[in-house]
Amino acid sequence: MNQKAERLTTTVLHTPIDVLTWVTAIGRIQHWAALRESRYVCICNVHSVVTATQDTFFQKVLYAADMATADGAPIAWMLRHRGFLQQQRINGPDLMWRYCEEAARRGESIYLYGSSPETLNALQDRLIKTFPRLKIAGAVSPPFRPLTDEEDQAEVARINNSGAGTVWVSLGCPKQEKWMASHKGRVNAVMIGVGAAFDYHAGTITRAPLWMQKAGLEWLVRLIHEPRRLWKRYLITNTLFIWFTLHQLFFKER
Repeated sequence: MNQKAERLTTTVLHTPIDVLTWVTAIGRIQHWAALRESRYVCICNVHSVVTATQDTFFQKVLYAADMATADGAPIAWMLRHRGFLQQQRINGPDLMWRYCEEAARRGESIYLYGSSPETLNALQDRLIKTFPRLKIAGAVSPPFRPLTDEEDQAEVARINNSGAGTVWVSLGCPKQEKWMASHKGRVNAVMIGVGAAFDYHAGTITRAPLWMQKAGLEWLVRLIHEPRRLWKRYLITNTLFIWFTLHQLFFKER
């Protein structure tokens, strides 16, 4: 367990996860955004913490995050097992939605980065219909190929000139986390990697019912909808997570 100033973390498979309430998580981002600080937030699920055990660079990216939240239900369960009994899932889709509501109330601009043009259009339509006062300072669907240095510099300039306090990033894990880490100190805003949240809110992917989310079965709905793309990811990472956590708990508690 590690505590620096007001930040309290505990490790799950060697990845430091913040012990947070919803109020603390949103308030911290708001504070950084108001100051236009260059920060990044990782939303950590089973896939990300298992990937970090196999990718040293990605592990460093998660370790250096300014905040890492318990996205997946198993991650939150691990924190509760460590004694933080009230720890909830601070997941990407809900964090984005709650933050947009607050940003609209305060008049803070947001920036959307990632996903497809079609998803971005649908997402913006829904956000504006739900939060009419929300200011969307920019929405960019980058190409799948790596950007040239000139293209990247131009994109950073557009984000910084937009006045946005937060940049919501949907590039998939671990690409979005690595993108945020590489742009810390360059993008003058808080970058939050939210994965499939753009698709959920745009309506291009159906989200699991609330009871399945609470039971830690949200991954199953995604697997049913995208079996060919996700079966290997969930089969391998879920199995490894169970193995690694049992190993971690067993040796820690001997």
